[in-house]
Amino acid sequence: MSTEALTIAIPTALAQELSSTNQEFLVEILERGLRALKIERALERYARGGISFGAAAQQAGVSQSELARHAYARGMEPPFSAETLAEELS
Repeated sequence: MSTEALTIAIPTALAQELSSTNQEFLVEILERGLRALKIERALERYARGGISFGAAAQQAGVSQSELARHAYARGMEPPFSAETLAEELS
């Protein structure tokens, strides 16, 4: 995997909290946060009617089945396609 250095400004309290962590941990935090943010934004667009559920899953980079689990956790009722049903049953 190639890497690239990134410099960001963050609040002092957060910088102090993160100062004792290693790079792998920081990368994991960023990856998890980015993934959660993509899912949240995709569900918001779906809820507003801006995109289909399948398009929302694609935008978030997850399967429709996984997106459905996140939708249910947020109190949403996602549609069940044949693909989603097959994934849930497998």
